[in-house]
Amino acid sequence: MAQISPLLSTLKKALKAHGLTYADVASSLGVAEASVKRLFSEQTISLQRLEQICQIMELEISDLVQMMNELQPRLKHLTVEQEQEIAQDLVLLLMTVLVLNRWTMQDIITLYSFSENECIQKLARLDKLKIIELLPKNKIKLLVATNFSWRDNGPIQQFFQEKIAQEYFATQFKNEDECLIVLNGMLSKQSSGEFQRKLKKLAREFDDLNNDDAALPFEQRNGVTVVMAARNWRYGLFAPLLRS
Repeated sequence: MAQISPLLSTLKKALKAHGLTYADVASSLGVAEASVKRLFSEQTISLQRLEQICQIMELEISDLVQMMNELQPRLKHLTVEQEQEIAQDLVLLLMTVLVLNRWTMQDIITLYSFSENECIQKLARLDKLKIIELLPKNKIKLLVATNFSWRDNGPIQQFFQEKIAQEYFATQFKNEDECLIVLNGMLSKQSSGEFQRKLKKLAREFDDLNNDDAALPFEQRNGVTVVMAARNWRYGLFAPLLRS
């Protein structure tokens, strides 16, 4: 079991956080302390025994797995060079966006005209970039942090601004799954900062919903792209009317 070592490491940290020693665990399980130490050192713990130890802390095994995942180092940004590589390969860029939205390989080849080999090649590249881990049977494990984002003004962000912005806004935003809000106002520096903090909070809430819905069947999820921006800006259209 490839994850047994980090799982037991997380279990040790959980026990320490609850103020529990090997002796406490041994007493609760009705075994010798040496037996508990051996479970950890030899990493030969059964699911039943793992569940019993978790129950001492009033935890489920799923709670422990979640803790383990949260403790694992996760990728928050790519380097400029890595983003550049992705931005220059349209198929790789598409594949990156899809896996970040938790598409399986079967989802990808069902909807897009990639062969299985083509798909595996691109996924292998994303594995090398540490965005995913390509597991046996071509299962995809996402390695990025929940707050993963493209670099500010980086190659990917520039690509979307240059290539996709015009297409994105080529709609009337009248469908029930579309929304466009344009606000204009005069804000102080303090109020502007507060509004930007609220935008970032909203972005985190979007990520939370996206993560929650990842467990739903593929056919129950639709792609949603949100663009949020705020800046000190005057319409260029009115620039000729400004007093010189």
